[in-house]
Amino acid sequence: MPKPIVAIVGRPNVGKSQLFNRLAGKRLSIVEDTPGVTRDRLYAESDWRGRDFTIVDTGGIEPSNDNEILQFMRFQAETAISAADVIILITDLRTGITAADQDVASMLQRSGKPVVLAVNKCDKPGQPEAEFYEFYNLGLGEPFGISALHGYGIGEMLDAAYEYFPPADEQENDEERIRVALIGKPNVGKSSLLNRVLGEERVIVSDIAGTTRDSVDADLDNAHGKFTFVDTAGIRKKSKVDEKIEKYSVMRSLLAVERADVCVIMIDATEGVTEQDTKVAGEAHNAGKACIIVVNKWDLVEKDGGTMKEYTLRVREGLAYMPYAPVLFISAQTGQRVDKLFALIREVYEQNHMRIPTGQLNSILAEATARVQPPTDKGRRLKIFYMTQASACPPTFVCFCNDARLFHFSYQRYLENQIREVFGLTGTPVRMVVRQRGDKE
Repeated sequence: MPKPIVAIVGRPNVGKSQLFNRLAGKRLSIVEDTPGVTRDRLYAESDWRGRDFTIVDTGGIEPSNDNEILQFMRFQAETAISAADVIILITDLRTGITAADQDVASMLQRSGKPVVLAVNKCDKPGQPEAEFYEFYNLGLGEPFGISALHGYGIGEMLDAAYEYFPPADEQENDEERIRVALIGKPNVGKSSLLNRVLGEERVIVSDIAGTTRDSVDADLDNAHGKFTFVDTAGIRKKSKVDEKIEKYSVMRSLLAVERADVCVIMIDATEGVTEQDTKVAGEAHNAGKACIIVVNKWDLVEKDGGTMKEYTLRVREGLAYMPYAPVLFISAQTGQRVDKLFALIREVYEQNHMRIPTGQLNSILAEATARVQPPTDKGRRLKIFYMTQASACPPTFVCFCNDARLFHFSYQRYLENQIREVFGLTGTPVRMVVRQRGDKE
């Protein structure tokens, strides 16, 4: 049985993200005084009284607003409410009950879901202030005074939420899940692709660049396996990252790359490979992640018989440092070839985790050095004694030789190509480490 889901909802700027971060035990959600910072549903794992559960941070609910983004935020919050086992409604002691609080409370009552009412910013321990008692008027039962900033009252609030958890059962084992980060510059179609593979509007899709600010995790199980997709905020050039909030978003995108097993690098087919794309892809390459290059919006490109082949050559030229990454042409809008993505993710994941026995490696090494002699310098020839695989993710090979200075980069690349020719290693970078005889390490 899946873990219980606890959704944190409320109007903007009452401290939802601060509570979410405290329960998650780390700074996953952006915390700013600017209302509307959290836009999409954000997920994390937590535990209480021996039960693991999933917490969902939502964008602030504005009951009546014509702004497109705020309307989407309301839709996202409603979706989180419908999926939750229990809802924590956050209010603000300092502002008291507002009309927006009353509207949100009415919406929650209509949902029929269990609700725990938390009054945030009760920052002084002990007897609550007189204003606290007016929150009984929301009709949601006993309020719990908490301080998301200092941690006061969080235990009592979680005890109340715990009472609504479904009966304990075998909880899902997520160790086999493949974490997939969707990365790319803003407005390339990351959120559209995530919604397409999930079959629901999980994240906000808008023509406004920078709509996605947080990294959003979404689980999906199908015939190809178990996947967790991470839709990240677009990575912009540093010179264009002016807002403090957006700086956090860029950091979070880079952290999503670090946490991922596979990076899907998205490129806009109507623009081709830009300088920004090379930097985004470079982050995944340098982190040693399995990579797939996805050219999105392919439905908008005029084609003839050789368009795809020519475009692939241009992609290879623009991302020359990652010739190992497969290229897939899709349309997140129409769903064209999106179904091929899962098998490709599984393939590059397995290649990134591949381990090659030392005996097989040294057979390849012997054949490669016999075919192309190692380089020489001033009469001294490079001798490679043996090779072994030190680690996976990415596959890392250690070559022991007589003189590391003779081991030219071009010869390392030659050996890498020989290994790839035999074992494939599609979609994963390969690391070559040179060790000289006498090295202590």
